[in-house]
Amino acid sequence: MHKKKTVFIEGAITPDFIANSIAKHQTKKSIGAHNIFLGQVRADEIEGKTVQAIEYSAYEYMAELQFHTIRENAFEKFDLTCMHIYHSMGVVKTGEVCLFVFVSAPHRKIVFEAIEYIVEMIKKEVPIFGKEVFEDETHQWKMNTV
Repeated sequence: MHKKKTVFIEGAITPDFIANSIAKHQTKKSIGAHNIFLGQVRADEIEGKTVQAIEYSAYEYMAELQFHTIRENAFEKFDLTCMHIYHSMGVVKTGEVCLFVFVSAPHRKIVFEAIEYIVEMIKKEVPIFGKEVFEDETHQWKMNTV
């Protein structure tokens, strides 16, 4: 059983945060491969209006439990050395990162399989909601797509 970690970050996940996370792993000499997934807010056009931001909310307690379950299942399924998952809460503007998944393992094939599994499980299982905010300040709930 791994330590339960906090996943949520207020606002966008910054390039500095991502770089610092990567840099911290240089001392771990058993790692041979890393893989990163970055989810970024798109400027989708919907019914003639362009998305300017997404405002994320969640049932945080339930979401944290689901993230922990996904994490534990991934460690059981794959020979991972490390795994980090961070998701934004609040407003994230288009072009900014809202999801950061970072896995490390002794070998490369594992990190590719693990990242796909983790991201798909997050989209499928975690109760996170996004409200799309348009340039005219109207909004609507985001519908997840493939």
